[in-house]
Amino acid sequence: MAKKPPVTRALHALRAAGAEYSEHLFDYGSHPGAEGAAHALGLDLHHTIKTIVFTADDGRGAVVLMHGDMEVSTKKLARVMGVKSLRPATQREADRITGYQFGGTSPLGMRTDPPVFAQESLLALDVGYVNAGSRGFLVGIAPAELLDLAEAVIADLAVD
Repeated sequence: MAKKPPVTRALHALRAAGAEYSEHLFDYGSHPGAEGAAHALGLDLHHTIKTIVFTADDGRGAVVLMHGDMEVSTKKLARVMGVKSLRPATQREADRITGYQFGGTSPLGMRTDPPVFAQESLLALDVGYVNAGSRGFLVGIAPAELLDLAEAVIADLAVD
């Protein structure tokens, strides 16, 4: 019998919006992170979408959506956010900011309302695979729809 996907706040948000998406489960324990997910599901790493939480020097949290094979430029993100500096959030900070367990963070259905920023080149993908609110659970969704639902600010945030 196939394992059923968990019903998460992210899924509730997708269903409430009438979004079109596909569900993808994998063994997170054996395949953690974007690389692990891509390997487990047979995806191109570029098509996975990492959800990364940052903390700004003013204490605000922010969420960034980035290709699985690219890194976020904190300088570019700080400029877009209008802060002097920021850093990746600790696991505890990320859990508090999003309400999701580290490794299962989704940009949808977060408990607080941090601003969401997205790498502009995500829009070139037909389908992106993003965490659905639980470790080992991704949804495939058109990035334009995902970024709209997440109310993301779209910018070039990648390391050159």
